[in-house]
Amino acid sequence: MISKSPITTIIPVDDMSRATTFYRDTLGLTDLGDSMAGNHALRTAAGSAVELMPAPGEHTSHTVLSFEVDDIVREIADLEGRGVRFEDYDTPELKTEGHIASAGSEKAAWFKDSEGNFLCLHETHLS
Repeated sequence: MISKSPITTIIPVDDMSRATTFYRDTLGLTDLGDSMAGNHALRTAAGSAVELMPAPGEHTSHTVLSFEVDDIVREIADLEGRGVRFEDYDTPELKTEGHIASAGSEKAAWFKDSEGNFLCLHETHLS
């Protein structure tokens, strides 16, 4: 059944070397090398897969990948220490404080990868 299948997120990148360095060295994903499809594969410690697809000039304007974290404040501090810059918003629809948008039990923070794609950290505490 498809509902039991692992998922691979494919992200368009301009510069494969730069993007690989960002995902491997800055975000800490495990580098798996080139895939059969000609993309470059990486994996999180939890087993989620990311493939970087060469696609010069194809940037997204929406979140392409979100990492679920236990402590968003700690993760932001860690990534900022690695040079990641977080987005801040102050609109009627979305306001961040300390880079974090909160809605009930959910918190989220956005940043861009080396290629300009939006990535997200999210934390959810269910009662």
